Amino acid sequence: MKKNKTIWVLNQTAGKIDSGWGERHYFLSKTWVDKGYDVKIISGSYNHLFSDQPEVGSKKFTIEPIENGIDFCWVKTPKYSGTGFAKFYSNLVYTLKVLFLKEKQLGRPHVIIVSSMPIFPIISALYLKKKFSAQKLIVEIRDLWPLTPIYLKGYSRNHPLVKILGWFEKLAYKKSDAIVSLLPNADAYINSISKNEDKFVYIPNGINKNLIGNEALSKSVQELIPKNKFIIGYAGTIGMANAMEVLVDTAIQMKDNTNIHFAIVGDGLSKEALVRKSEKTNNITFIPKIKKSQVQSMISNFDVCYISRFASPLYKHGVSYNKYFDYMLAKKPILESSEYIKDQVELSGCGVIVPPNDIVALETAILELFQMSKDQLNTMGQKGYDYMIKYHDYEYLGKKYIELF
Repeated sequence: MKKNKTIWVLNQTAGKIDSGWGERHYFLSKTWVDKGYDVKIISGSYNHLFSDQPEVGSKKFTIEPIENGIDFCWVKTPKYSGTGFAKFYSNLVYTLKVLFLKEKQLGRPHVIIVSSMPIFPIISALYLKKKFSAQKLIVEIRDLWPLTPIYLKGYSRNHPLVKILGWFEKLAYKKSDAIVSLLPNADAYINSISKNEDKFVYIPNGINKNLIGNEALSKSVQELIPKNKFIIGYAGTIGMANAMEVLVDTAIQMKDNTNIHFAIVGDGLSKEALVRKSEKTNNITFIPKIKKSQVQSMISNFDVCYISRFASPLYKHGVSYNKYFDYMLAKKPILESSEYIKDQVELSGCGVIVPPNDIVALETAILELFQMSKDQLNTMGQKGYDYMIKYHDYEYLGKKYIELF
């Protein structure tokens, strides 16, 4: 009997179905297994974004069989909080420990995929490819580093961290056999470094609509949602990159309109300041973070879903927000404050896009959506759903990956 070829996925932030975050490679691997591959997903034992941390002991590696053909290998990494040195140290521990992965534990890899961020394990992946004579090394880029700290946090291009990240980035692009980008417009940037445009492949984030939970909201949360209002809703992280200040400022500007209400669901570093800023208004409701399995139940209460970004050269390369798919799955129209960058809203026609950081334009768009009929709003939402099913289903994306194997 012919032995299945094995794929190793090095992704420190990969999660399984009950982790609550990072399930991309788990879902992709289901298609790979159907096509005759065995998949080993090599992740870190601690992730601050997981709602359910894996159970590991004191061993360096803990193997957890998930289902036929899919195993997780949890690499023992230190716990951390925030995004400072402790997280950086965790990345280094992971990078070093995966050097000691053994064939007898995971099988000899035919393909090695290293998914960034962090980008440091490219060193480990190159060593493992040579050690096990793997046929292909695929680098998957979820965010562009070092452009992210340069554009979002104002780091100088001469900052030591930027220089270090740039060195790893150059190594990854030049030494890999293929480069998978989750960002649709990143080809020019990546090709300028790799010097080989044939390496670049766009395989975006995806969704498995059959595995999305629809758990009911608790009574206490449900009671926070106003009734008989036209609700502009946001569900997700409330951080610097999410530009929620624009929505809050617009809501404050519209505080005398009693027909329209704003619901902001989630937690993040910017939440406290936004709550203080809006404490004198009664048209904004902040709702605590809910379980991922409850997101669809929450979105069902929204009339329009909101997403935003600040203007930044970083975003010209595209974005890979999973939030689009939560909204599209619910068949809701999307209101977006962003530049035109060929994202899912623009390509599907499922909503309205206004310039970033433009309160007047955002208020105008909200009032236009409020005046639309239910049929018009439903038609918009259906466009998003149809586009998502066609181009972002994990089986479709998994087959695109198999072409690289």
